[in-house]
Amino acid sequence: MLVPWPLTGVPAEAPPERPALAVKIENSTAARPQTGLNSADMVWEQVVEGGITRFVAVFHSSPPPEIGPIRSVRPMDAAIAGPLRGLFAFSGGGPDFVRAIADTGMQVLSQDAGAAGFFRSSNRSAPHNVYADPAALLAQADAAHLAAPPAQFQFVPVGSPPTAFVQGAPTASLQLKLSGTGRPTWTWGPAEAAWLRSEGTTPATEADGARVRTNNVVVLRVDVVNTPYRDPAGNPVPETRMVGSGEALVASAGSTIAATWTKASETAPVVLTGPDGLPVQLAPGNTWVELVPRATGSVTLG
Repeated sequence: MLVPWPLTGVPAEAPPERPALAVKIENSTAARPQTGLNSADMVWEQVVEGGITRFVAVFHSSPPPEIGPIRSVRPMDAAIAGPLRGLFAFSGGGPDFVRAIADTGMQVLSQDAGAAGFFRSSNRSAPHNVYADPAALLAQADAAHLAAPPAQFQFVPVGSPPTAFVQGAPTASLQLKLSGTGRPTWTWGPAEAAWLRSEGTTPATEADGARVRTNNVVVLRVDVVNTPYRDPAGNPVPETRMVGSGEALVASAGSTIAATWTKASETAPVVLTGPDGLPVQLAPGNTWVELVPRATGSVTLG
């Protein structure tokens, strides 16, 4: 009997019982190209200090041999990863941010705190050279963090059209503005049957040369506020307010549909609802969630 992976909806025979592993991945120019993003079941992109973006990549169905570069956590990460009930790996972070993640019930794996599985690559300069072996990270799961994650989104059965394709409009590209420098574009690739990522106008690739791609792009319009914290350069550390509701856009199978999102608590998943009041169902496969600031960001469809 085939059972769908909870984070992708892709069926498999007897999926292994293992937790989800969330990892904080850097996305500055010095961090590119990254390793392991195409193996993630989910990737969340957020604005951090100075206008750069970082990722929370979630691995469950097919962890790669290596992931990175890995950086420190931020205040919104607790609400992003809390619903997974698994492990969160990162290089370090402010005590309040780390405590917030632990308070959601996640098991924290910090390089700064001495967790195993991290290493520094000789091919990168610090601080952009922290990588990890996912198998070594998952091996540290304690007895309370061995279960598979609950589903985060709804998926159609394999072979059925997703909601965006049935009810939405054909779309060639999504041009997003998250900040002054964070301007990713997703372009539908019919040959690949996937959305292909660019950083601005530059195609985004992994370290092995493969184009960064996804089956679904979920855009959430969110409020971003400055916290009292500052980075070493004096920039205020922003926080994305994840609990609440707002406008959303869902892109699957070369089409997009307007939706709304709601999230009841830090440990509750995001719920996507279509114009008909019914849940939006994604295409089976991986999903990128783009957290676009409501006040200063933008979404342009091509």
